[in-house]
Amino acid sequence: MRKVLAFDLGGTKFAFGVVNEDGSVLGSGRVETFAEKGPQQACERVAEAAHRLLAELKLKPVDFVAIGVASPGPLDIARGCVDGSPNLPGWTGFSITDYLSNSFGGLPARIDNDCNAAALGEYRFGAGKGKKNVVYITVSTGIGGGAVIDGRLMRGSNGNAAELGHIPLTMDGPRCGCGNPGCWEVYASGTAIARRTREALAAGRASSILKFAGSIDQVTTHHLFQAMGEGDALAREIWADSINYLGRGLGAVINTFNPDVIVVGGGVTAAGDALFVPMRKSAGQYAFPRLFAVCSIVPAGLGGNVGVVGAAACAFEHVS
Repeated sequence: MRKVLAFDLGGTKFAFGVVNEDGSVLGSGRVETFAEKGPQQACERVAEAAHRLLAELKLKPVDFVAIGVASPGPLDIARGCVDGSPNLPGWTGFSITDYLSNSFGGLPARIDNDCNAAALGEYRFGAGKGKKNVVYITVSTGIGGGAVIDGRLMRGSNGNAAELGHIPLTMDGPRCGCGNPGCWEVYASGTAIARRTREALAAGRASSILKFAGSIDQVTTHHLFQAMGEGDALAREIWADSINYLGRGLGAVINTFNPDVIVVGGGVTAAGDALFVPMRKSAGQYAFPRLFAVCSIVPAGLGGNVGVVGAAACAFEHVS
């Protein structure tokens, strides 16, 4: 069975794995990115760790057909590098694919946006398997997206399509990290939910959230979930607003792509049914009924392996 070496680059961790063509992961690992120290040191350390993994598995570069890399965007696909990513300052222009290719015997290497890769991974091996039109959404620190339409990953003109977290929900509102006001991400991401919670507490709203967080500055969505479990009124109010924002964005996604399934991943999905049940209902209020009727909204199927398996899916696509 063919194998690829897959890398999932993030601002805090650089994961890697050996992945079979059926999506199974033979072995994996991770190193800290230390992104502020630049790309060279991160690529050196992840390559060294990956070589150790290959030795443990008794594999060599000649046993692989390609290398796949998933990375936050924007990307310069042709040069194999990030191009102004806010999560990777100072990395612009460094060819990650060239470095990794040279580190592993000249294997062909391909870089893709991390959410696009995750979409292809879920389409081929995860919760979207067997469907033709799959949209992947991650709701975590930010909101990202990717889309497989009619069986093909939608990359766009330069590989940066489906920046769904930057769908504008309002003309004003809080300013997003991208520089624009009112993006979906700035209302409905895990970071945004925690921010709105801290703002409410700072304004003097009573809540048991502080009992779990200790201080306003320490509040996260996890503390919100804990307070909701006690029936806390503020926590439930903020969560209801968050569900509405998530539903509005999903309605726009449904109306745009007419997907068979929207696969939702990311840290906020730890809420389980408390997220998915009301979020599906909210999305139905904003989507055209005929489009909503054929669209399922389901949890991601690949779990913590989604980045590595997604990168592998992209690599296999380019060598098939």
